[in-house]
Amino acid sequence: MSVHLGIDLGTQSVRAMAVDGTGRVLGAASRPLTSRRDGPRHEQDPEEWWHALAGATREALDGVTGPVAGLAVDATSGTLLLTDGAGAPVTPALMYDDRRAASFADRVNEAGSAVWERLGYRRMQPNWALPKLLWLLESQPAGGFLAHQSDFVNRRLTGGPVATDLSNALKTGVDLIEERWPYEVLDELGVPAGMLPEVVRPGTRIGTVCAEAARVTGIPEGTPVIAGTTDGCAAQLGAGALTPGSWNSVLGTTLVLKGVTRDLIHDPLGVVYSHRAPDGSWLPGGASSTGAGVLARDLPGRDLDALGEQAQARYDGRGGPPITYPLVSRGERFPFAAAGAEGFTLGEPADDVDRYAAILLGAAFVERLCFDYLDLLGAPVDGEIILTGGATRSAYWNRLRADVLGRPVTLRENAEPALGMAVLAAGARAGGMVRTRAVIEPSGADHREPYLRFVAELENRGWLPSQAAAHARERSAR
Repeated sequence: MSVHLGIDLGTQSVRAMAVDGTGRVLGAASRPLTSRRDGPRHEQDPEEWWHALAGATREALDGVTGPVAGLAVDATSGTLLLTDGAGAPVTPALMYDDRRAASFADRVNEAGSAVWERLGYRRMQPNWALPKLLWLLESQPAGGFLAHQSDFVNRRLTGGPVATDLSNALKTGVDLIEERWPYEVLDELGVPAGMLPEVVRPGTRIGTVCAEAARVTGIPEGTPVIAGTTDGCAAQLGAGALTPGSWNSVLGTTLVLKGVTRDLIHDPLGVVYSHRAPDGSWLPGGASSTGAGVLARDLPGRDLDALGEQAQARYDGRGGPPITYPLVSRGERFPFAAAGAEGFTLGEPADDVDRYAAILLGAAFVERLCFDYLDLLGAPVDGEIILTGGATRSAYWNRLRADVLGRPVTLRENAEPALGMAVLAAGARAGGMVRTRAVIEPSGADHREPYLRFVAELENRGWLPSQAAAHARERSAR
């Protein structure tokens, strides 16, 4: 049986996973990465990506006997560097959250306002890749070439120039509708057309593994290299959210939703933006600043499994706890934009069990509000809802989320970004690679009254727009 290799270039590690056509993991390995952080600066050494990738792929493929039918690489969204004509780095890599180029954001938004509006996200954020590219161009000699994180390693794999994928190029300003660079905007910003790679859809074959890369990585020479995507989209592919109306809700430190639509979603708030799928459909999503990170902050050292058991015994079918708006840090990004938003609790927790249950309930309410807002924008939300992320380890939280959504939720056996890249590499042969662990049905518990109380509080504080609050109330009444 053929083997498909997925490679995930994360922030802290590179992970490689060899998977067969049934989704069975034949081999997996990872290697750590190091960062240089100092205030707004966050850099990595691109050469370290390559050495870590080589170590991870050699270990993952050790003992794997089937032919490697293809590989794909995902990367952190908005990470880039400049290279010379041979692909060697001439700058460090500016990571996705490097903030040193914030002063260039207004210039980028002024020059490209018509394009960004047409693409549905309205404005580029200060840490996106295009402002960082301008910052690099101002400080480096002329003649460099743009490379996203995945472009750099794909060039090493193939031994020559490669196209970049539309997903990784989104934050560098690529026109996802026309599937090309907006040269007129980039020219106005002083970005030379000659430094830009060709762009293709994720899933497009962009080359094959060269002899030197095969020697270093253990990947057979001639293996097809497939254009990948960002890490968030890779996780969505790994979760199997592949059809219009299906959504992957990732709840870890923070909450991220990503779904599939046939048409591009335009968001007047600019909190939802869309990637382009391999088949030409759209992958809208948004990232909240709420999530399970509040548990570690507010309940340090506590046994969360024990608190979950106590919360279930206390509240299962017998009323509800206080409600905490679980902001990990000041400011909210989705389902509304409010730089001044702060966490709060409605009600008075009696003990740590109450505090734990209040955080879980508040996160479930934010998740519900995200779906209400997506429905307001016209996005289909009637398909499968797939839960992934660290929060799915809590059976109590899974059931609570199903109850608040009033919908069955699906848990997968494996939804790692590396699996998503193996799925992308498999292409049309990927049908059976995503495996379901469980489907959680709602218990029938009614959370509408506390949910609407929570929505009203967000509206009263001036953070949630009235139209979004009204739509949430309307959906709850259906």
